[in-house]
Amino acid sequence: MKCFERLVMAHINHNLPVKLYALQFAYRSNKSMADAISLALHSSLEHLENKDAYVRLLFIDYSSALNTIIPNNLIPKLRNLGLSTQICSWIFNFLTDRTQAVKIGDQLSSTITLSTGAPQGCVLSPLLYSLYTHDCVAKLPSNSIYKFADDTIIVGRILGNDESEYKEEIKNLVAWCEDNNLSLNVSKTKELVVDFRRSSGPHDPIYISGAQLEQVKSFKFLGVNITNELTWSNQAESTAKKAHQCLYFLRKLKKFGLSPKTLTNFYRCTVESTFLGCITTWYGSCPVQDRKKLQKIVNLAQHITQTNLPSLDSLYTTRCRSSAARIIKNKTHPAKTLFDPLPSERRFRSLKIRTARFGNSFFPTVIRLLNGS
Repeated sequence: MKCFERLVMAHINHNLPVKLYALQFAYRSNKSMADAISLALHSSLEHLENKDAYVRLLFIDYSSALNTIIPNNLIPKLRNLGLSTQICSWIFNFLTDRTQAVKIGDQLSSTITLSTGAPQGCVLSPLLYSLYTHDCVAKLPSNSIYKFADDTIIVGRILGNDESEYKEEIKNLVAWCEDNNLSLNVSKTKELVVDFRRSSGPHDPIYISGAQLEQVKSFKFLGVNITNELTWSNQAESTAKKAHQCLYFLRKLKKFGLSPKTLTNFYRCTVESTFLGCITTWYGSCPVQDRKKLQKIVNLAQHITQTNLPSLDSLYTTRCRSSAARIIKNKTHPAKTLFDPLPSERRFRSLKIRTARFGNSFFPTVIRLLNGS
């Protein structure tokens, strides 16, 4: 069945509009979690370069998102996207009248029939969810909505103290969720305010369905700790902690007499992979002392494996270059417009930068690398 689902998925993707998934970064080729985070941060940092500007970030949490898809709501959306009546009918049949039972030990529950949601573990389920939520987009120009599967963030770019468009965007999202049977988990939906103005004071809380959303100083979005000061010591500390835990197993393997090559492979699969998770989004803005703390772990691993291991600076540079090359080759990537070639086509136009905070972020850094500066 999964082989057949892959054939159906290929057919659906072939017949969808090319630019359908502008700001949906999950289950798409040449897009990643790092892209979603980098673009959300870039949008925020670029806006903060303006006078009297601040940003409000709303991290949305849905309750059992895949289980709330209504086939009767999904099929009209698929038809509007240009899918044929035959494939829409097949998908409707695929999602409705599914039987389900629960087995614990030798005991089997009675069977029930389901006609909502998408089956867990199926090849088509993530794609169908993305198509179901493709029309969940920002309606007002001062806001953006970035999605990675059901992880959603609203970026509200505010000038002065006019928050009307930001609050209107939240109302639009709540109304969209009600129309599409998606339930917002208000207790897990958090807001983070980034405001560097000297005269800034407390910000009015946001209410959804009468419940006040919690304003936090930091939030872990797609594995990256984002703080209201856009500093990365928390991220560096959590990364160092995970890497240290993996070093324990590396030492144990050395005591068992494993070869340096095997130890190096284990290091790359466990310790190094811990560093590389979305490293392009935060390492460039990381303080020097935190970089040294992380590099010390690499030096310890180098001592254990008795081999030369690449430094974090070199890994970061390599990842930045490969990410930039992937974005530039993808004509539909929303970040491609940031790489504006000069008439000579040998260099890219530099971004306007006023603060080091923005200059050390991913896109300005990678453009400098590509320009050789």
